[in-house]
This record gives sequence, C-alpha cells and structure tokens, in this order.
Amino acid sequence: MLQSMTKKVEEEGAKETELFDKFMCYCKNGGSDLGKSIEDAKTKIPELEAGIEGSVSKKSQLESDLKNHKADKDAANTAIAEATALRNKEEVTFKKDYSEAKAETASLSSALASLEGGLGASFVQTNAAAQLRKIVTAKDMEDSDREAVLSFLSGKQSSPGTEQIVGILKTMKEEMASGLSEAEATENEAKANYAELMTAKKKEVQAATKMTEEKLQRVGQLATEVETMKNELTDEQDCLAEDTKMLATLKKSCATKEGEHKKSQEVRQEELVALADTIKILNDDDTLELMKKTLPSGSSSFMQIQVSARMVRSRALEMLHRHPHGSMQLDFIALALRGKKVGFEGVIKMIGELVNTLKAEQDADDKKKAYCADEFDKSADKKKSLERRISDSKSALSKAKEDIASLGEALGKLSAGIKALDASVAEATAQRKEEHAEYSSLMASDGSAKEVLKFAKNRLNKFYNPAQYKPPAAASFMQVSAHNNKQQSSGVIGMIDILIADLDKEMTEAEVTEKDSQGDYEQAMKDAQSKRATDSKALAESESEKADLEASLEELAATKKSAKKELMATEKYIAALHSDCDFLLQYFDVRKEARDSELDSLNKATSVLNGADYSFLQVGSTRAVGFLERA
Repeated sequence: MLQSMTKKVEEEGAKETELFDKFMCYCKNGGSDLGKSIEDAKTKIPELEAGIEGSVSKKSQLESDLKNHKADKDAANTAIAEATALRNKEEVTFKKDYSEAKAETASLSSALASLEGGLGASFVQTNAAAQLRKIVTAKDMEDSDREAVLSFLSGKQSSPGTEQIVGILKTMKEEMASGLSEAEATENEAKANYAELMTAKKKEVQAATKMTEEKLQRVGQLATEVETMKNELTDEQDCLAEDTKMLATLKKSCATKEGEHKKSQEVRQEELVALADTIKILNDDDTLELMKKTLPSGSSSFMQIQVSARMVRSRALEMLHRHPHGSMQLDFIALALRGKKVGFEGVIKMIGELVNTLKAEQDADDKKKAYCADEFDKSADKKKSLERRISDSKSALSKAKEDIASLGEALGKLSAGIKALDASVAEATAQRKEEHAEYSSLMASDGSAKEVLKFAKNRLNKFYNPAQYKPPAAASFMQVSAHNNKQQSSGVIGMIDILIADLDKEMTEAEVTEKDSQGDYEQAMKDAQSKRATDSKALAESESEKADLEASLEELAATKKSAKKELMATEKYIAALHSDCDFLLQYFDVRKEARDSELDSLNKATSVLNGADYSFLQVGSTRAVGFLERA
C-alpha cells in the first residue's frame, strides 16, 4: 500500500509539473506579447504626437496663406473693378468727344466745300453756317481768326474775303484732324494699357484662386488626418494603459503560481521521504521480529481474529490515511479517533458532514467548470465580432476618406468652372457694350454724314433742279450765278445719291448686325445663367454630400474607437477569466480524483466504524500480507 501511495504521489507530482510548465509557458508567451505591444505603443505614441503637432502647424500655415491669397485676390478684383470703371468712363468720354469732333470736322468740310464751291455771301444763311458759328465760338483758336470768321458769318461789309476764311477753316480742319489722330492714338494706348492690366490682374486672380482651392483641399485633408491621428493616439494610450495593467497582473499571477508550485513540490517531496522512511522501517528485520512477538501466531487465521475497538479505530485511521493529501477536517477526525474521547457516533457524524462538504465542493467545481467553458465561448465569439467590427470600420473609414477626397476634387472643378463661366459672361458683356457703343457711334456718324449729303444735294437742286428743292425751315438763300452746267450737276447729285445709298446700306447692315449680336448675347446669357444654376445646384449638393460623409467619417471613427475600447474590456475580461478559471480547468481532474479518493476513504472508514467485517487482508498492502505470512 505504501508503495502504491508513493507511485500515486509521484504520478500526481508529474502531472502537476506538466500543468505548471504549460501555465508558465502561457506566462512567458503572454508576457512577451504584452511587452511587445507596450513597446510598440511607446514607440508609436511619440510619433503620433509629433505627427499631430506637425499637421496642426502645417494647417495653421495653410490657413494663414489662405488669408493672404484671399487678400491678394480681393485686391486684384478691386483693381480690375476700378480700372474697368475708369476705362468705361474714359471710353464714353472719348466716344462722345470723338463723335462730336467728327461731326464738327464733317461740318467744317461741308462749309469749306460750300465756300470753295462759290456760295460766298449766301453761305451765311445756311444751317452749315450756323453750325460753323457754333464750332468757331467753342473752338480754342486765335482771337483774330475767330473774329474774322464770326465777322464773315455775320455778313458785315468789313468782313474778310472768302479766300481768307477758307484758309482759316482749312487750318482749323487740319488742327481738328490732328486732334482726332492724337485722340485715337491716346484711346488705343489706353485700351492697350487696360488690356495689359486686365491680363496681369486676371492672372493674379487665377493664381490666387488656384492656390486657394489647392490649400483649401489640403486644409481639409490635414483636418481629417489630425482627427484620425488624435483618435489613434487615444486608442494607443488606452491600449498602453490596459496592456501595462494586464502585464502587471500577469506577472503577479505567474509569480503567485510559481510560489504555490514550489511549495507544493516541497510538501510532495517531504511526503515521498516520509513514505520511503516508513517502508524502510517496516521492512527492517528488527521490525519483523517485533511484529512476530506482538501479533497473533501465524497459525491463527486473520479472518477469525476478534476485532476490538482499538483495532476498529486503527483500521478507520488507515482508511483515512489512504488519501495522500489530508484536509483540516480529516485531521480533526483522525485526532478524534486517536483521542478515544469521542464515540464512534460522533466520528461518523463528522465524517458524514465532511462527505457532504466534499460533495458540495465537487458540485461547485462542476458548475464553475461549465460556467467557465460557457463564458470562454461567449467571450471568444464577442471578441471575434468586435474584431470584425473594427476591421469593417477601418475599411469604411478608408472608403469615406477616398470619397471625401474625390468630392473635394469635384468641388474644386465645379467651383473653377463657375468662376470661368462668370469670367466669360463678364468678357462677353464687356464686348457687347463695346460693340453697341461702336454701333451707336456709327449710326450717329452716318446719320450726320447723311444729313450733310442731303443738305448738299438739296442745295444743288435749288440751283439745278428747283422743282426738287426743299426749302429748309426758317432759311432763305441768295440767288447766285452758276459756274457749272446742269449735266455736271446731275453727275454730282448722282454721286451724292450713291453716297447716301451707301450710308443707308451701311446703317441697315449695322442695325441687322446689332440685332443679331444682341440676340446672340441674350441667348448666351440665358444659357450661361441656366448652366450656372445647374452647376451651383450640383456644387451645393456635392458640398452637402461631403458634409454628410465627413459626419459619417466622425461616426465611423467613434464606432471604431468604441469597438476598440469594448475589445480591450473583453480581452481584460478574458484575462480575468483565465486568472479565475485556468487553475480549476487545469487541475479539475486531479481535484476530482483526489476528492473521490477522499470520499472513498471516508466511506470505508464509516463502514469500518459501523461494524463492517474488513479483514486485515482487505485493507493491508501486499507488503503487509508478506509480513503476516512470515510471522
């Protein structure tokens, strides 16, 4: 029996050592993984902090640049508006002055033609003379020349001759022609300078707009990157804290288990030494000789030995000592049996209570084993579900960022398209104004020329074709002798008619062109307005969609963060389950076997105390049987 006990103790020690080695392997591997995770977090946290600081600094610089670009763009637009207003004003003034100067030049040419044609004194009664009087009065010229012309036009007897007046008028005409050339040159130079300024300023606006769009997109990307890095930093800090805490708990648990195993090994070694010493004592020759003298003779059958109360106590104690690891309750029962002060009934009651306790403990272990297995399954499923949710969140975050970047690019293109459309509209409007102004000037000039030609034709008809003459209102003409024959006058009148017809044709073509240009402009403005409305609607919808995506991005980041926290809590709970359940699950069979052995010993001891007929052969070991045979 002692040898069997020794073998069983050694087997239990080997199994316990095997389980302890597995647990220490878990401690080593788990500690190594946690240590690596902690070191990675310590490395990544400063990198994230530096990244956040750098991105925030870049974002601040870009926002400052955006303010400067906006100021540059506003300044360029202001300069364009001011220059355009000034140019329009100068252009209106020029056209007005130029038209008036052209009309004056035409009137002057008409007067010269009349005077050179021999009208002389009759000229002063014409409308051309009245217009010439106004021109001379307003014209900046020599006072003597002005007085001479005005004297001639007033019909005074002392007035200069026609030749002198013609000379003065020719000089005036040359000066006026020179002034018109200078005015045209000045206007052309102003147009060129304005066009050059507009080109430069538009380039500045385009450059500022492009830089603004690029930096706005970069600011948005940096804002998203900063928020993402902040979330990652929070996650890493939380993971670092949890991993550090779990590592400390694991080290403490492993150290505790190591101490418990060392103590158990020492106790088991002491037990093996005690069993070896006992076997040695019982196998000693002196012990055998002593047993021969003290025990009944070998001829007597051990089955026929009368069992005394001492023998019953001894047998019951032997049954109890079969359990290799005694408990406090067993110790008390053994003391009661050795003390002989407690009756068998009291001892049986104590044994019954201990049996109930052991059964209750086994039932609790069974329930806890089932609970641990169930919780491990639930926690593993929950962990997998959370890991899938985190993985899905990462994929959704990546896609949302790509969609936001694509929308940002699309928004930039839509915004640029709208700005380009506005620029085209402004350019078309300016061109339309210029064309209309040219049309108005042409109509005014052609109208004036036409009136002059009609006046000249009417004057010729007065002399050559009196029947076709139409007297002007409030005017009388002096009869003069003709210097040309009527045939020649018909040729001149025909030429005048051709000129008038050409002017009518030119004015009609100008009217048609103006009408077509205005129609085309109105249709272009209508199409531009429709396109701008469509693009503006698309821009608003894209901005709304981008805002929704950015809100979704924040929700996804929050979901990912929440899932990671829940995953850390689940892993912590699993670690706690390991700490609470691993020992029970690893030693469940050992504990159950030991408890069953203890229950068996208690039941047999109860049977012995209740009077069961157990022979020494039934309770002794093979070593004891040999010993009795030699007695």
